[in-house]
This record gives sequence, structure tokens and C-alpha cells, in this order.
Amino acid sequence: MGSEAHEISTDPERLDREWVHRVISTETYWAEGRTREDMDHAIAHSLPYGVYDASGKQVAFARLVTDRTYFAWLSDVFVDRTARGQGLSKLLMERIVADAEAMGLRRVLLATDDAQGLYRQFGFGDIGDEYSWMYRVWATRP
Repeated sequence: MGSEAHEISTDPERLDREWVHRVISTETYWAEGRTREDMDHAIAHSLPYGVYDASGKQVAFARLVTDRTYFAWLSDVFVDRTARGQGLSKLLMERIVADAEAMGLRRVLLATDDAQGLYRQFGFGDIGDEYSWMYRVWATRP
């Protein structure tokens, strides 16, 4: 696993904003065409996670949108194609789950079309609790 050769930081100043914007807006199915301005705004209002290799190059990203008390939305989880297969998604999820537990969060939600297996390893499951979950979508942003 990549844990010894990689570092995770939540410092937004350390993020490679160009890399984050490029990969999220061009290499994901959920945010294709997202603008740099929107990405920067989203990061400013989230707890961002950057994963960096031994040389300091950013190789993964995620962000937690949270009130840091009760609730969070996990979003934009991405590992660079050149760094996949090294256990970085698990390393990143271990850190995010530990941080969420330390905050005392009651719920962390996420949406995925292709990574259910990863998230189930960290206790995420299909929604089936006492609440009727609802959502509303505005189609103004990608």
C-alpha cells in the first residue's frame, strides 16, 4: 500500500489547484466541464484532502462538505490514473473516516456509480434508515 510513500494533507494552500480542476473537470463522469471558478469555490467551502507522493506531487483528491458536527457529504474522490493500484483510495478513505469519527458526525453521504465496493469496506451502505431521503437538482452547473 502507498501509505509510507504518500502524505495526506487538508491544507487548502497545498493543493495543486490546476491539477484538481483538470482531472475533476475532464476525467470524471460527475463533473465534466466544471469551471475552475466553481472548483475553487467548492474547495473554499469544503474540507479538502490532497494526497501527495514522496516528491510532493499531488496524486489524489477528495473533499468533505460538512458542518463538522452532524453531517457531511463526501465528494470529488479521485486518484490519478498514474497512481492507481497503490492503495491510495483506501488510504484516503481511512483518513476521511477517521476525521469524520473524530468530529462526531452522525451521517456522511456520498453518491457513486462505480466505487460501491470501496465505500462498503469503510461502512457505507445503501440508504435504508428511518428517514425518507429526498433531493432537488438544479441543472445550472455541471
